[in-house]
Amino acid sequence: MFNPINQTKNEALTDVFRAFKNYHLFTTLGWQDVATRYRRSRVGAFWLTINMVVMISVLGAVFGTLFRAPIEQFLPSLTIGIIVWGLITGLINEGCVSFISAQDTILQVRMPLFTHILRVIWRNLIITGHNIIILPVLFIIFHKTIQATAFLSLLGLLLLVINAGWMMLATSIVCTRFRDLTQIIQNAMQVLFYATPIIWSVEMLQERVALVFLNFNPFYHLLAIVRDPLLGIHPTSTNWLVTILMAVIGWLIVLIFFNRFRKRIPYWL
Repeated sequence: MFNPINQTKNEALTDVFRAFKNYHLFTTLGWQDVATRYRRSRVGAFWLTINMVVMISVLGAVFGTLFRAPIEQFLPSLTIGIIVWGLITGLINEGCVSFISAQDTILQVRMPLFTHILRVIWRNLIITGHNIIILPVLFIIFHKTIQATAFLSLLGLLLLVINAGWMMLATSIVCTRFRDLTQIIQNAMQVLFYATPIIWSVEMLQERVALVFLNFNPFYHLLAIVRDPLLGIHPTSTNWLVTILMAVIGWLIVLIFFNRFRKRIPYWL
């Protein structure tokens, strides 16, 4: 008889737990990735922050004018949205090739495969940490105060990373076997950028369209539980429920998937 609990035991769970237990591996590798990318640069990783400021300034000026939105409301929402979306796309796009880019290590060194997923997560959290510096400056410029709801963003960020973890593990396995899927997923993320309320707001949609674009868009719920608390807005119960259910069901299915195909990954590299 099919038993999902038994299916998720053994190698998949052991691999994941060993990766977390040896946290010094993924933290060191992730930090080295960022340090290597900006070695000998005077500004270093803060180039990421500068690039983000330029992009937000241009998008804010163009779309703020087109939508005739109050700049003190539009720009903070746009800024947080782009920073969070940058984290999501970085995790998904780089997660697709996490096993492929680490193939030399996987073929020569015996370590948990999930270490390479955690390495990508840690690297993108460091990059987001650099970009988040923009927010206090923006809040000071527009005389906004951080409200108590902002602490919910930490819980939202944790749920976002947990959900990204199973998505990255699933896409990394599939993309290692079928390399063309990497381009398809990365293109899909570009389309989803426009289908998610980052530049535009939920209030701009009509009711039926909003139901299709938002309630069936998992990235909208992941964005809302991080962005809304920072803007002093409580995410809806639907946002929390969808993200929690996605985390539970997603990890259960992916662990079964990982347990079945884990040994084949080195042969696909």
